[in-house]
Amino acid sequence: MGGGRGRGSRSRTQRKHFRDGRENAWKRPKSDPTADGNSAATAVDRSWKPFSTQNTAFDEYYKEQGIVSAEEWDTFMEVLRTPLPAAFRINSSSQFSSDIRQQLENDFMKCLQAEGADGVEIEAIRPLAWYPDNLAWHSNYSRMQLRKNQTLERFHEFLKLENEIGNITRQEAVSMVPPLFLDVRPEHFILDMCAAPGSKTFQLLEIIYQSTKPGLLPDGMVIANDLDVQRCNLLIHQTKRMCTANLIVTNNEAQQFPGCRSKALSKHSGPELEQSMGQLLFDRVLCDVPCSGDGTLRKAPDLWRKWSPGMGNGLHNLQIQIAMRGLALLKVGGKMVYSTCSMNPVENEAVVAEILRKCGGSVELLDVSNELPNLVRRPGLRKWKVRDRGVWLASHKDVIKNRHFGAVPGMFPSGRTYVPPTEEDIKNENGGNSEPNQESQTSNEDFVEETSDLPLERCMRIVPHDQNSGAFFIAVLQKLSPLPAIPENPKKQKISIAKKDETQEQNSVPSVEYNDEQGQESKSVVMESASEAASDIDLVDNEQEEKDVPMEATPCDDVSTDNALEDARVTVNGKSDPDKATGKRKLQTQGRWKGVDPVLFFNDEPTINSIIAFYGIDESFPFKGHLISRNSDSNHVKRIYYISKSVKDALELNILVGQQLKIASVGLKMFERQTSREGTDASCSFRISSEGLPLILPHITKQILNATAVDFIHILKYKTIKFHDFVGAGFGEKASKLMMGCCVIVLKKDYDQDSSDTVKVDASTIAVGCWKGRGSLSVMVTAIDCQELLERLSVRDEGMKEIIAQGKESKVLNGKDQKEEIEVTEEVAPEQ
Repeated sequence: MGGGRGRGSRSRTQRKHFRDGRENAWKRPKSDPTADGNSAATAVDRSWKPFSTQNTAFDEYYKEQGIVSAEEWDTFMEVLRTPLPAAFRINSSSQFSSDIRQQLENDFMKCLQAEGADGVEIEAIRPLAWYPDNLAWHSNYSRMQLRKNQTLERFHEFLKLENEIGNITRQEAVSMVPPLFLDVRPEHFILDMCAAPGSKTFQLLEIIYQSTKPGLLPDGMVIANDLDVQRCNLLIHQTKRMCTANLIVTNNEAQQFPGCRSKALSKHSGPELEQSMGQLLFDRVLCDVPCSGDGTLRKAPDLWRKWSPGMGNGLHNLQIQIAMRGLALLKVGGKMVYSTCSMNPVENEAVVAEILRKCGGSVELLDVSNELPNLVRRPGLRKWKVRDRGVWLASHKDVIKNRHFGAVPGMFPSGRTYVPPTEEDIKNENGGNSEPNQESQTSNEDFVEETSDLPLERCMRIVPHDQNSGAFFIAVLQKLSPLPAIPENPKKQKISIAKKDETQEQNSVPSVEYNDEQGQESKSVVMESASEAASDIDLVDNEQEEKDVPMEATPCDDVSTDNALEDARVTVNGKSDPDKATGKRKLQTQGRWKGVDPVLFFNDEPTINSIIAFYGIDESFPFKGHLISRNSDSNHVKRIYYISKSVKDALELNILVGQQLKIASVGLKMFERQTSREGTDASCSFRISSEGLPLILPHITKQILNATAVDFIHILKYKTIKFHDFVGAGFGEKASKLMMGCCVIVLKKDYDQDSSDTVKVDASTIAVGCWKGRGSLSVMVTAIDCQELLERLSVRDEGMKEIIAQGKESKVLNGKDQKEEIEVTEEVAPEQ
């Protein structure tokens, strides 16, 4: 009822956040014939109608561009109008990756092949031939087949569970291609410039973790950036399943991504800093830019009615700016992949050609035709045309005078700028006559199609009908030397990409289709005009004014939830602060960024020492100096995050240069404060989170026990078990002697014996976090995690399967109902 603006008012979605004015499909128009009770009309009007897959402008445009031959045009369009098959990727860094792959190969595939005679498509599930090690799979079946076939139904449930846990990632097949051409190694620093929704970022993290041993971290890191706050939250949710300490998620403009340059660090040595400049530079850059998205028509059929040639034209300049910024941040010798989910040469080859012209010989377009030989791809185009306002243009010379801002020289194959002659030039040419010579005008106006002299055939085009996929464009660039100084030309673009902290002016552009990799429809984001500034997220000081915000900036309150409420009796200048007195959440600041929770190194010595003593953390583990929090009040920190050495160095550099990076998420959640009654009685109130357990497990020497398979499975099934109800000889007694608080239970590899107390950790070790109470032991993982772990154990070992099956027959252990529970549930809300 009334009034005040509480904390919820900043995060509530309002009508102003939807600038594109979407149609209300449920609202009947005034002339709706169903309103007068006509039942026949009701039956017609309420029937579902599929999306139209016809667009005359689309057909005319791509026929003229010649992206496929005339003979295969009908096949191309036929495939483009069919739904896209689903695809997913096994997380290669997962503990159970080999188990999942074997289950797909030996269980689901064989069952479906055996049932092929019953009308089920034999290749409903198959690995992607071009993806290494059978880690990517393709599935293609209808809902009708799913309902009728038990194996497909079981496979569908398997997919949902493993995707939720993070053992697999659902991702469009062609979207998996760009990271494979980056040639990533574990020590590389990688920048993903336009990362949301995060499937490619997840893929990059998998690669740098592939050869990492348990308890260790790779030397490299990934910075994943996205401008839109809501998509940034999707990116955080997606990458959180990776459980990594080598990731920073930022919320900056890609075309102005900060280089964090600091002359004060010229003497600092580190793998991520160029010593002569003290700047954060990258070994690899993934530049998957915003595009018109017509390569996703198979999964987003609503694009058929919205598509127009102007969508690509309007994004051309922005794509160049983002790509040039990526090259400026790339180390000499490093590689950058430029990619789009568009088929438009204005967004693809034209952008690559303009990049090569701007960079001179400092950047090379690589020929990677010998890599991934099973991937069917086509060479890039060397000639194309530009369509502007319904007119075909072969060169910049054909652009009419008042449309030079809409069709710039870089859109054309040659990239040459045509300067029309002045009246004085015409007069001199015609011997004093100001009228142009009719013959010369006719000869100059011939429609001559240009051909690029650059090796654009080294680019790659993936078309839908080659391997039953979406469409994609990929170009691999290598930086050979520092970029040349690019003079600023105010007549063309009022921006200098090689320098940071420059304001940018860009043309207003139409709706942008961001490449969405999870099979959901691409999200259309309205690009704002240059006069609009970011709302609610302003700079604390006006050192840097954000102009040309490409999309609506929304408050970052939902980016982090790691802050406790301030004390109600907070005074400002001797007077009570009404906001804080009413319990309103204090607006957090991260350096110059308002509304973003701070990133602070956690240096509370008493708390850190109590954690080290309680868990017996080994001195060899780099612990102190690697902990951060998102709360400025150290007494109310709920979560403590762990960061790798590379991320630590990057954060220190960012702080030194005035926090130019707007960090939305960073670090691996390692410890969480236990707020239950028994948690406050424990000598250490911080418990190990399930995300951080695999990393710290090899380094803890206290509060850890071996358990037989029977006891391990029972605690997963019943969640809480009293000490005297454990089956293993002596296990309940050993558990009762642990200190009250968090402990770790490790599954013994030889589950038939219960003799050794030594805990040996390797890549195959399975462990869960528990809470040791006064009379019982309670597991501290979510129900879905317990379910998935039980499934994995049953698949891995027949003996485990029998134990789990026996447990299903009864929910009573030793004749006693297990009803005692303790308030120690793993929080599933986003922590940042």
